[in-house]
Amino acid sequence: MVEAYYHDNDDSVDFREPHNSGEKVSLEQLERVGAFYKHCPTLAEVDQVSLDRAYKNRDSVSISSESLGDALMPKLKTFYAEHLHEDEEIRYIVEGEGYFDVRNEPNDRWIRCKLVPGDLLVLPAGMYHRFTLTTQNYVKAIRLFKDEPKWVAHGRPDADNFAIRREYLASVQLA
Repeated sequence: MVEAYYHDNDDSVDFREPHNSGEKVSLEQLERVGAFYKHCPTLAEVDQVSLDRAYKNRDSVSISSESLGDALMPKLKTFYAEHLHEDEEIRYIVEGEGYFDVRNEPNDRWIRCKLVPGDLLVLPAGMYHRFTLTTQNYVKAIRLFKDEPKWVAHGRPDADNFAIRREYLASVQLA
């Protein structure tokens, strides 16, 4: 089961630390902001989610000191910059662990989700989020895509007026 809670917003502490405010967030709260979570102990379950949600492509990515060397911290800082995508972001954790921070609408607080092996998280298009590793500095994940693999990040506030952002906000206001 994913560990989700409000981020403490203490920027004086390494962003790879837990930053747990002590305020838990339920799966229902995650669903209200549009996030989809499922624990999938097997790849067969990931395959079923892929089929159910019409994901056509996937790849695998490893992020670690070994895979990126001196480029690890600059890459993590890029991932940790608040951004959104025009497509869903889907990640299934195979090994290691990482944090996805998602914006809680309408109060704009960060919700931190700690993902470990077997966790699958889907973030809707238009949702502001960011990612980092834990202090273990390692994750191996499968990335799923509806169409051809692409990863274009649009930062805040530049993306505030994107149509996909407005669509996302309208969808969570109806929930």
